[in-house]
Order: sequence, then structure tokens, then C-alpha cells
Amino acid sequence: MLLIAGLGNPGSRYAGNRHNIGFMAVDEIARNPSFSAWSKKFSAEIAEGKIGTEKVLLVKPQTFMNESGRSVGEAARFFKIEPKNIVVIHDELDLAPGKLRVKTGGGNGGHNGLRSIDAHLGTKDYKRVRLGIGHPGVKEAVTRHVLGDFAKVDRDWLDPLLEAIARHVDSLVAGNDALFMNKVSVATGSSEPAGARGSTVTQPAKSNGKGQSHVRQARGSGPTVKVPDKGPMAEMLKRIFGSKD
Repeated sequence: MLLIAGLGNPGSRYAGNRHNIGFMAVDEIARNPSFSAWSKKFSAEIAEGKIGTEKVLLVKPQTFMNESGRSVGEAARFFKIEPKNIVVIHDELDLAPGKLRVKTGGGNGGHNGLRSIDAHLGTKDYKRVRLGIGHPGVKEAVTRHVLGDFAKVDRDWLDPLLEAIARHVDSLVAGNDALFMNKVSVATGSSEPAGARGSTVTQPAKSNGKGQSHVRQARGSGPTVKVPDKGPMAEMLKRIFGSKD
């Protein structure tokens, strides 16, 4: 069995917050007809179903973000799910809005939900799906940013992202993280498809057909001064611009 936990804060007050994008993602996954209705257990809302041939438990901790690990740890112990079979979907300040990256292990990056899960699982070796919400630019504005609602204009990238995650989650469940990232990237129209290990695969620069760099194109090919063939002026100009020979 695979456990997929989406992180957020419970209650209608927080439902539209950027911090709740993890809840939004698992809600979209739960729309799959194979999943049961949400029920309450492990201090969380849970839904059980299948993705492909894999049994999947969806978890939305109702303990508030800072205690997310209590729910995830309790559910994992009850079903005897190892950390390698746990996926946590959460908001990520250090990614641009709409970007998605997958990684296993690593630090919590100051995310209180991840910090709590690390403590309750006793390890960091679980998979994280990081959903970019962007950074407000200054540390003092972070709390207001993450606990603020998505703006109406954000739905232009948020809805396609959530739909793509649900549509292609089978690749994630199968353990093909790179394929999952690329499918989501293509589905959302991202110009930077994700490669293996959560890195960004950059696209090769288009050739201009002349083998010139953009700098050379901007600067041109050199002076167009006509150099006289003979005389003092010719010698001086040749020293400045070079000989034709």
C-alpha cells in the first residue's frame, strides 16, 4: 500500500490558502471513482482506493500543519507502510508558482509540516512532491503569503496543475518520478520540463543558421569603414581596424 498525504490546515477559514495546496491536490486525486468517500481516522480525513493495481491511502491531517506528522505516522504504523512508500504533497516557497518537483529525502526547508513528519516517522527518507507557490521576496512577508488565499488569476495555473497531478499520478505511484514530472510539465504548458531527481532540463538554444552568438548578432560583424589603399591615413586605419590581408 502507498500512503499519499496532502498537507494543509483544516477548516473553511484556510481552505483557499496557498499553504493548503497539498489538500487541494489529494482532493483532486480522490475524485477518481475508485476512491471511497472521505472518512475520519488517525486525526485525519482519509480515503482508500486504487491507482492502477496499487492500493492507495489518501490522508489529509486535521491536526494543523505543525502537527501533520502525528496523523501520517499513526496511519503509517497502522497499515505497516514503510517510509519509502509514503508520498507527501506540500507547498514550496522556493519554486515558482505552478512548478512541480519530486524528491526523496533531504531537509525540510523550514516547512513545519515536513519537520513534524520527520520527527514522527523518525526518518527523512520519504518522497516529497513540492508544489511551487512562489516567495513573497522578504522573510517578514512569508507567513502572510502562505496563509493568504490564492488570487483569482492564480486559477489559470493552479487548476491545470491540480488536474494534471491527478491525471498522471499513476506514474508517481509506479515509482517513475521523472515521467510524472514531465507529464505534468507538458500538461500544464511549462517551458521547463522536469528531469530526473527533480532537476530542470533546459532546452537547447535555437540556431540562427549562421553559427553566431546572440551577442555577435547584436553587435554585428565589425566596422564598415572603407580603408584607403595607400598613404598615412591608410596605415593608421589599418592599425586600428586591421588589415584586409
